[in-house]
Amino acid sequence: MTYPNPPLSRRQMLAASAAVVVAFSAASCTASPTPAPTPAGPAPTASDPWRPVVHLTAEKNWLNDPNGLVYHDGTYHAFYQYNPRGNSWGNMSWGHSTSKDLIHWEQQPVALEASLEEEIFSGCIVMDTNNASGLGSAGNPPMVALYTSAYGKNGALPQGAQAQSVAFSLDQGATWQKYRGNPILNLAPTNNNFRDPKITWYEPGRYWVMTTVVADAQVVKLFKSTDLLHWDYLSDFSGAGAQGGLWEVPELLLMDVEDSTAKKWVMLLSINPGGIAGGSGMQYFVGEFDGTHFTAENAAAPDAPLNESQWLDHGADYYAANSISGAPGDKPVLLGWMGNWDYAQHVPTTPWRGAMAIPRELTLVRGAKRLELRSAIAGAARETLERPGEVKSKNLTVGSSQQDLGQDFTGRAQMIELDMDLTSAREAGVHLRQSADGNTGLRISYDKETHTVKVDRSKAGTTNFSEKFSPYHEVTLPASDNTVRLGILLDSSSVEVFAQDGVAVISDTFFPDWDATGSSAFSIDGDTDFTVRTRAL
Repeated sequence: MTYPNPPLSRRQMLAASAAVVVAFSAASCTASPTPAPTPAGPAPTASDPWRPVVHLTAEKNWLNDPNGLVYHDGTYHAFYQYNPRGNSWGNMSWGHSTSKDLIHWEQQPVALEASLEEEIFSGCIVMDTNNASGLGSAGNPPMVALYTSAYGKNGALPQGAQAQSVAFSLDQGATWQKYRGNPILNLAPTNNNFRDPKITWYEPGRYWVMTTVVADAQVVKLFKSTDLLHWDYLSDFSGAGAQGGLWEVPELLLMDVEDSTAKKWVMLLSINPGGIAGGSGMQYFVGEFDGTHFTAENAAAPDAPLNESQWLDHGADYYAANSISGAPGDKPVLLGWMGNWDYAQHVPTTPWRGAMAIPRELTLVRGAKRLELRSAIAGAARETLERPGEVKSKNLTVGSSQQDLGQDFTGRAQMIELDMDLTSAREAGVHLRQSADGNTGLRISYDKETHTVKVDRSKAGTTNFSEKFSPYHEVTLPASDNTVRLGILLDSSSVEVFAQDGVAVISDTFFPDWDATGSSAFSIDGDTDFTVRTRAL
């Protein structure tokens, strides 16, 4: 859970909390909480041109970090940071949406709502199948949420303090009760940046492990529990990788190493600011966990250049992703916020603001120098996306020019597979959501000389809402035989580029004109052979 303009000092955090309380109080005097609507959000229209087609949004109001992500009894539950009273950060509560396929989401009533005494910051959910917490029964085990309490006036802890609390549901997440013993985990002395609990099961010790952060100290703190209510300190992890201003939303995952019998632990970690694309970003570490300590292997030093750290995404808009507890399959399935704190509160969408990235699954592979993560659209989501419509394909050779891709490639939302063989060209790529005169559009390219995949949104629509809306993002990615494969998920106001079968991903938002639907292929300083396939969404 991030504050809008981090990093903040302790005094600033207290002031921010006080301001939130004042704003909350004023809202309470003028209107009662607006119940979240149950249907999914409407499709994009000319009056709401940037509403995503296949990404989770709230029908209205502010949304950011995903929180309690859990799969139970055939349903995916996504809880998330939500403002039930407005279209900017504040009144932090847990919104709730459900899905059967990770694409079509139905918004549910607000699950945990902010009060003057306590805002509901980030956290996680697990099914307590054996009722170890005692909050349910053997016949009706509870769904248990661990979340950060951010205390306001007259809260259980001093105003501005953060600590970890528990809520539970006995009706499949429809309604929630707070545990009477909250907070269940606090630091001494209390801390204003102690947050973001995420838990995983540690089978050798038969206990849960919680990762949390002291965000402004760049420290991950680990605890253990057998009942989800009483937690014992294990260790700290710090002093590796990119430091940024704040460390947030940590998670430990046990993963198989592809094509081997080995297993490794992976720690996901969001940082803000200080990401590889500027502002918010997500790095990861691969290593060992012995039940007490996590030790990163081949990690970048804190003072190393950013490109020596390992990044989950090289775009500007991928943050706070964490795995869906209990998701089917043998690979972690992540849901992340498609936003960046540099400008998220200023993006020109209404009555909603904020969306989730496409759910993705991770694979751990042996890279040239160290173990690395590969990303792909999660299986359930991909199956759903591939059902509708016909795949349209085009083969063409472009020589030092630009060629229109035709009517089959004019959708505002598409799944595109792009293969490029830069036979003699220096650079090649595509323009998407291009204007009729060709002067504006999203530019996705590969440069053979610098070995970089680049997404350029500088001329892709509205950009004047923030000076921090960075124009382009790129990643170095050598291509064998000058052949590049890009999987592109284009939605109404976002693009996710999976390069070389997920070796690297660039996720970016952009805000094109409604009638900019053209697409073209281009080649610079030579010939490029293109195979382009698309499926309208």
